[in-house]
Amino acid sequence: MNVSTASARVPEGWREVNRAMWDERVPVHVAGSFYDLDGFRTRRDDLRDFEKAEVGDVTGKSLLHLQCHIGTDTLSWIHHGAARVVGLDFSAPAVEAARALAADLGHGPERAAFVTGDVYDAAETVPEPSYDIVYTGLGALCWLPDIRRWAETAASLVKPGGFLYLAEFHPFTEALDDATGTRIVRDYFSRGAQVWDEPGTYADQDAVTVNNRSVEWQHTLGDVVSALAAAGLRIEFLHEHDVSLFPRFDNFEVRDGYHRFPEDHPRIPLIYSLKAAKS
Repeated sequence: MNVSTASARVPEGWREVNRAMWDERVPVHVAGSFYDLDGFRTRRDDLRDFEKAEVGDVTGKSLLHLQCHIGTDTLSWIHHGAARVVGLDFSAPAVEAARALAADLGHGPERAAFVTGDVYDAAETVPEPSYDIVYTGLGALCWLPDIRRWAETAASLVKPGGFLYLAEFHPFTEALDDATGTRIVRDYFSRGAQVWDEPGTYADQDAVTVNNRSVEWQHTLGDVVSALAAAGLRIEFLHEHDVSLFPRFDNFEVRDGYHRFPEDHPRIPLIYSLKAAKS
Protein backbone atom coordinates (compact mmCIF):
# COMPACT_ATOMS: atom_id res chain seq x y z
CA MET A 1 0.00 0.00 0.00
CA ASN A 2 1.27 3.47 -0.84
CA VAL A 3 1.99 5.79 2.02
CA SER A 4 2.48 9.45 1.18
CA THR A 5 2.79 12.72 3.00
CA ALA A 6 2.93 16.22 1.60
CA SER A 7 5.38 18.87 2.72
CA ALA A 8 5.82 22.44 1.52
CA ARG A 9 9.59 22.25 1.95
CA VAL A 10 12.07 20.21 -0.06
CA PRO A 11 13.06 17.29 2.20
CA GLU A 12 16.73 17.12 3.11
CA GLY A 13 18.54 14.36 1.26
CA TRP A 14 15.77 13.90 -1.32
CA ARG A 15 18.22 13.32 -4.17
CA GLU A 16 20.13 10.63 -2.30
CA VAL A 17 16.88 8.90 -1.30
CA ASN A 18 15.69 8.83 -4.90
CA ARG A 19 19.06 7.72 -6.24
CA ALA A 20 19.19 4.78 -3.83
CA MET A 21 15.71 3.75 -4.90
CA TRP A 22 16.56 3.91 -8.62
CA ASP A 23 19.99 2.30 -8.25
CA GLU A 24 18.41 -0.74 -6.61
CA ARG A 25 15.79 -1.11 -9.32
CA VAL A 26 18.14 -0.99 -12.30
CA PRO A 27 19.03 -4.73 -12.16
CA VAL A 28 15.33 -5.58 -11.92
CA HIS A 29 14.60 -3.48 -15.01
CA VAL A 30 17.57 -4.89 -16.93
CA ALA A 31 16.57 -8.50 -16.25
CA GLY A 32 12.77 -8.16 -16.41
CA SER A 33 10.13 -8.45 -19.09
CA PHE A 34 8.90 -4.84 -18.84
CA TYR A 35 11.89 -3.42 -20.74
CA ASP A 36 12.60 -6.78 -22.43
CA LEU A 37 16.16 -5.92 -23.38
CA ASP A 38 16.60 -9.18 -25.30
CA GLY A 39 13.62 -8.21 -27.42
CA PHE A 40 14.88 -4.64 -27.73
CA ARG A 41 18.12 -5.88 -29.27
CA THR A 42 15.95 -7.20 -32.11
CA ARG A 43 13.15 -4.62 -32.41
CA ARG A 44 15.52 -1.67 -31.69
CA ASP A 45 12.65 0.73 -31.05
CA ASP A 46 10.73 1.49 -27.86
CA LEU A 47 9.34 4.89 -28.83
CA ARG A 48 5.62 5.61 -28.90
CA ASP A 49 3.98 6.23 -32.28
CA PHE A 50 2.95 9.77 -31.36
CA GLU A 51 6.51 10.63 -30.28
CA LYS A 52 7.98 9.58 -33.62
CA ALA A 53 5.30 11.47 -35.53
CA GLU A 54 5.62 14.65 -33.47
CA VAL A 55 9.43 14.78 -33.34
CA GLY A 56 9.65 14.06 -37.05
CA ASP A 57 12.72 13.17 -39.06
CA VAL A 58 15.83 13.03 -36.87
CA THR A 59 18.22 11.99 -39.64
CA GLY A 60 21.63 13.53 -39.12
CA LYS A 61 20.63 15.37 -35.93
CA SER A 62 22.13 15.36 -32.46
CA LEU A 63 19.83 14.48 -29.56
CA LEU A 64 20.24 14.81 -25.80
CA HIS A 65 18.01 12.66 -23.60
CA LEU A 66 17.69 14.03 -20.06
CA GLN A 67 16.91 11.43 -17.35
CA CYS A 68 17.50 8.57 -19.77
CA HIS A 69 17.39 5.63 -17.29
CA ILE A 70 18.77 2.49 -19.03
CA GLY A 71 18.83 4.03 -22.49
CA THR A 72 16.20 2.18 -24.52
CA ASP A 73 14.42 5.34 -25.67
CA THR A 74 17.75 7.09 -26.22
CA LEU A 75 19.06 4.34 -28.47
CA SER A 76 15.75 4.11 -30.31
CA TRP A 77 16.43 7.57 -31.75
CA ILE A 78 19.70 6.31 -33.27
CA HIS A 79 17.74 3.58 -35.01
CA HIS A 80 15.54 6.29 -36.50
CA GLY A 81 18.53 8.09 -37.96
CA ALA A 82 19.95 10.43 -35.30
CA ALA A 83 23.62 11.10 -35.95
CA ARG A 84 24.55 11.16 -32.27
CA VAL A 85 22.69 10.70 -29.01
CA VAL A 86 23.73 11.53 -25.47
CA GLY A 87 21.86 10.20 -22.45
CA LEU A 88 22.17 11.63 -18.96
CA ASP A 89 20.96 10.06 -15.73
CA PHE A 90 21.80 10.50 -12.05
CA SER A 91 21.94 6.73 -11.46
CA ALA A 92 25.40 5.31 -12.19
CA PRO A 93 24.07 1.71 -12.52
CA ALA A 94 21.49 2.93 -15.05
CA VAL A 95 24.20 4.66 -17.09
CA GLU A 96 26.37 1.53 -17.00
CA ALA A 97 23.39 -0.54 -18.21
CA ALA A 98 22.78 1.95 -21.03
CA ARG A 99 26.43 1.83 -22.08
CA ALA A 100 26.38 -1.97 -22.10
CA LEU A 101 23.21 -2.02 -24.20
CA ALA A 102 24.71 0.46 -26.68
CA ALA A 103 27.83 -1.68 -26.99
CA ASP A 104 25.70 -4.80 -27.57
CA LEU A 105 24.00 -2.96 -30.44
CA GLY A 106 27.31 -1.88 -31.95
CA HIS A 107 27.17 1.79 -30.99
CA GLY A 108 30.40 3.24 -29.65
CA PRO A 109 30.59 6.35 -27.44
CA GLU A 110 31.19 8.56 -30.49
CA ARG A 111 27.65 7.68 -31.64
CA ALA A 112 25.91 6.98 -28.31
CA ALA A 113 27.37 8.47 -25.14
CA PHE A 114 25.90 8.03 -21.67
CA VAL A 115 26.98 10.17 -18.72
CA THR A 116 26.19 10.19 -15.03
CA GLY A 117 25.01 13.49 -13.64
CA ASP A 118 22.23 15.51 -12.08
CA VAL A 119 19.80 16.99 -14.58
CA TYR A 120 20.17 20.46 -13.04
CA ASP A 121 23.91 20.30 -13.77
CA ALA A 122 23.51 18.89 -17.27
CA ALA A 123 25.08 21.92 -18.98
CA GLU A 124 28.35 21.22 -17.10
CA THR A 125 28.15 17.43 -17.53
CA VAL A 126 27.19 16.55 -21.10
CA PRO A 127 29.95 16.49 -23.74
CA GLU A 128 28.56 19.11 -26.15
CA PRO A 129 27.26 22.58 -25.27
CA SER A 130 24.04 22.23 -27.30
CA TYR A 131 21.95 19.80 -29.36
CA ASP A 132 19.47 19.87 -32.21
CA ILE A 133 16.91 18.10 -30.03
CA VAL A 134 16.62 17.92 -26.26
CA TYR A 135 14.28 15.06 -25.38
CA THR A 136 12.63 14.18 -22.09
CA GLY A 137 10.51 11.03 -21.88
CA LEU A 138 7.65 9.83 -19.75
CA GLY A 139 7.91 9.79 -15.97
CA ALA A 140 10.79 12.24 -15.56
CA LEU A 141 9.51 15.57 -14.25
CA CYS A 142 7.95 14.21 -11.06
CA TRP A 143 11.47 13.63 -9.66
CA LEU A 144 12.39 17.33 -9.85
CA PRO A 145 11.42 19.93 -7.23
CA ASP A 146 12.19 23.05 -9.29
CA ILE A 147 10.53 23.01 -12.73
CA ARG A 148 11.77 26.48 -13.66
CA ARG A 149 15.39 25.48 -13.05
CA TRP A 150 14.82 22.37 -15.17
CA ALA A 151 13.36 24.46 -18.01
CA GLU A 152 16.25 26.93 -17.90
CA THR A 153 18.79 24.10 -18.02
CA ALA A 154 17.00 22.25 -20.83
CA ALA A 155 16.56 25.43 -22.87
CA SER A 156 20.24 26.30 -22.53
CA LEU A 157 21.12 22.98 -24.19
CA VAL A 158 18.97 23.51 -27.30
CA LYS A 159 20.82 24.80 -30.37
CA PRO A 160 19.43 27.88 -32.12
CA GLY A 161 16.93 26.49 -34.61
CA GLY A 162 16.53 23.34 -32.53
CA PHE A 163 13.80 22.30 -30.14
CA LEU A 164 12.88 20.58 -26.90
CA TYR A 165 10.40 17.70 -27.06
CA LEU A 166 8.67 16.53 -23.91
CA ALA A 167 6.28 13.62 -23.43
CA GLU A 168 4.96 13.22 -19.89
CA PHE A 169 2.16 11.67 -17.89
CA HIS A 170 -0.67 14.18 -17.54
CA PRO A 171 -0.79 15.76 -14.05
CA PHE A 172 -4.60 15.78 -14.08
CA THR A 173 -4.62 12.01 -13.52
CA GLU A 174 -3.04 12.52 -10.09
CA ALA A 175 -6.16 14.35 -8.91
CA LEU A 176 -8.48 11.39 -9.65
CA ASP A 177 -9.41 8.28 -7.71
CA ASP A 178 -7.26 5.25 -8.51
CA ALA A 179 -10.16 2.86 -9.05
CA THR A 180 -12.21 4.39 -11.85
CA GLY A 181 -10.74 7.82 -12.57
CA THR A 182 -14.16 9.43 -12.25
CA ARG A 183 -13.88 11.30 -8.94
CA ILE A 184 -11.59 14.16 -7.94
CA VAL A 185 -10.00 13.09 -4.65
CA ARG A 186 -6.69 15.00 -4.59
CA ASP A 187 -5.59 18.59 -5.04
CA TYR A 188 -4.43 19.21 -8.62
CA PHE A 189 -2.54 22.33 -7.53
CA SER A 190 -0.59 20.67 -4.72
CA ARG A 191 3.08 21.55 -5.16
CA GLY A 192 4.51 20.09 -1.97
CA ALA A 193 6.90 17.16 -1.79
CA GLN A 194 5.21 13.75 -1.68
CA VAL A 195 7.16 11.13 0.25
CA TRP A 196 6.32 7.56 -0.73
CA ASP A 197 7.26 4.23 0.82
CA GLU A 198 6.46 1.49 -1.66
CA PRO A 199 8.25 -1.82 -2.38
CA GLY A 200 8.70 -3.23 -5.85
CA THR A 201 8.71 -1.26 -9.08
CA TYR A 202 6.35 -0.39 -11.89
CA ALA A 203 8.28 -2.94 -13.95
CA ASP A 204 7.81 -5.72 -11.39
CA GLN A 205 5.45 -5.03 -8.52
CA ASP A 206 6.49 -8.26 -6.77
CA ALA A 207 10.22 -7.49 -6.80
CA VAL A 208 11.83 -7.65 -3.36
CA THR A 209 13.38 -4.24 -2.65
CA VAL A 210 14.92 -2.50 0.35
CA ASN A 211 15.24 1.15 -0.68
CA ASN A 212 11.54 1.90 -0.95
CA ARG A 213 11.31 5.58 -0.03
CA SER A 214 11.06 8.16 -2.78
CA VAL A 215 10.29 11.87 -2.99
CA GLU A 216 8.20 13.27 -5.85
CA TRP A 217 6.60 16.54 -6.93
CA GLN A 218 3.52 17.35 -8.97
CA HIS A 219 3.86 19.99 -11.69
CA THR A 220 0.73 21.35 -13.32
CA LEU A 221 0.50 21.71 -17.08
CA GLY A 222 0.52 25.48 -16.65
CA ASP A 223 3.69 25.35 -14.55
CA VAL A 224 5.56 23.36 -17.20
CA VAL A 225 4.46 25.46 -20.18
CA SER A 226 5.08 28.73 -18.34
CA ALA A 227 8.55 27.60 -17.25
CA LEU A 228 9.57 26.76 -20.82
CA ALA A 229 8.20 30.05 -22.13
CA ALA A 230 10.05 31.97 -19.42
CA ALA A 231 13.24 30.15 -20.43
CA GLY A 232 12.97 31.64 -23.91
CA LEU A 233 11.47 28.74 -25.85
CA ARG A 234 8.49 29.13 -28.18
CA ILE A 235 5.74 26.55 -27.70
CA GLU A 236 4.89 25.09 -31.12
CA PHE A 237 2.25 22.65 -29.90
CA LEU A 238 0.77 21.05 -26.82
CA HIS A 239 -1.04 17.78 -27.45
CA GLU A 240 -3.02 15.57 -25.06
CA HIS A 241 -3.41 11.81 -25.48
CA ASP A 242 -6.00 9.42 -24.05
CA VAL A 243 -3.56 6.50 -23.69
CA SER A 244 -1.09 5.40 -21.01
CA LEU A 245 1.87 3.03 -20.74
CA PHE A 246 0.79 1.37 -17.52
CA PRO A 247 -2.47 0.50 -15.70
CA ARG A 248 -2.79 3.87 -13.95
CA PHE A 249 -6.43 3.14 -13.01
CA ASP A 250 -7.86 -0.17 -11.87
CA ASN A 251 -10.42 -0.32 -14.69
CA PHE A 252 -7.89 0.10 -17.50
CA GLU A 253 -7.78 -2.37 -20.36
CA VAL A 254 -5.15 -2.88 -23.06
CA ARG A 255 -6.12 -1.97 -26.63
CA ASP A 256 -3.83 -1.29 -29.57
CA GLY A 257 -0.78 -1.69 -27.37
CA TYR A 258 -1.76 1.00 -24.86
CA HIS A 259 -3.51 1.04 -21.50
CA ARG A 260 -6.86 2.79 -21.84
CA PHE A 261 -10.19 3.31 -20.12
CA PRO A 262 -13.02 1.03 -21.30
CA GLU A 263 -14.63 2.22 -24.52
CA ASP A 264 -17.78 3.43 -22.69
CA HIS A 265 -15.74 5.46 -20.16
CA PRO A 266 -15.48 9.25 -20.65
CA ARG A 267 -12.05 10.04 -22.05
CA ILE A 268 -9.57 12.24 -20.20
CA PRO A 269 -5.98 13.20 -21.03
CA LEU A 270 -3.49 10.63 -19.71
CA ILE A 271 -0.31 11.82 -21.44
CA TYR A 272 0.66 15.18 -22.86
CA SER A 273 3.41 16.10 -25.30
CA LEU A 274 4.84 19.41 -26.40
CA LYS A 275 7.45 20.88 -28.70
CA ALA A 276 9.23 24.10 -27.80
CA ALA A 277 11.64 25.72 -30.26
CA LYS A 278 14.61 28.07 -29.90
CA SER A 279 15.01 30.89 -32.39
